[in-house]
Amino acid sequence: MSITPRIAGAPISWGVCEVPGWGHQLPPDTVLRQMRELGLAATEFGPDGFLPDDPGVKATTLAAYGLRAVGQFVPVVLHEPGHDPLPDVARAMDGLVAAKASTVVIAAATGQEGYDDRPVLDDAGWSTLLANLDRITDAAADRGLQATLHPHVGTMVESGAETERVLAGSRIGLCLDTGHLLIGGGDPVAIARQHPDRIAHVHLKDVRVDWAAKVRAGEVAYTDAVAAGMYTPLGQGDVDLTAIVSALEGAGYTGWYVLEQDTVLDGPTDGPVEAVRASIAWLLDASAGAAR
Repeated sequence: MSITPRIAGAPISWGVCEVPGWGHQLPPDTVLRQMRELGLAATEFGPDGFLPDDPGVKATTLAAYGLRAVGQFVPVVLHEPGHDPLPDVARAMDGLVAAKASTVVIAAATGQEGYDDRPVLDDAGWSTLLANLDRITDAAADRGLQATLHPHVGTMVESGAETERVLAGSRIGLCLDTGHLLIGGGDPVAIARQHPDRIAHVHLKDVRVDWAAKVRAGEVAYTDAVAAGMYTPLGQGDVDLTAIVSALEGAGYTGWYVLEQDTVLDGPTDGPVEAVRASIAWLLDASAGAAR
């Protein structure tokens, strides 16, 4: 299967993020127009407020730029016994269904702003989190959607060990984010090789391992590392993306590859375009090699 129709974008590559004070936020027209000019087939929605809230208008907006909808990153609190995450997820799913998207991407939010710190989760919190993941999995399936859990720096599931606990203790699919998993101390190559049957969505990122080590050691905040250039275009960092793509394609993966290079912008710029262009070129070369 050709990989080209399965390459999607995400507004975070243009610096559009849900974290308050993250950086300059480019307008939707700029982001969506540039995505289409780069030849991307589809995009994730981006944070709440980036696209219109009304599900039908959201779908129409993407269609006007010739883009399909892939999914949405939905950070929700999953570990607190008195909090029900389903209403927030259901609102996101309304937009996904209207836009004929396939995937809801869940992150286990801490309940705090940003991704620079997180509390420690005890066994009771883990039990609640895993049960909520199964509830979300069933709710998504009832609406024709695939639910996935996104290991993410600064959330309750960021490391390789925590990812394995989710895979062992719940039925939810995995969004393999190659950058966040490595920054969190996991091995994205091992996950791709050992759990291809659970991987339902992919966020392709490349990162500099020196900055990742500083984040893990607490020497620098995640946001500051992103602003300093921790993320690079695909093939220019230290993640073994060739092995990951080869493992997934060899296992029959037919899902999306979402290009996501977390970026902090100081102001209006066309800089993200060239970074995404370089990532697309690398992925096409890598997929051609995997097919040989």
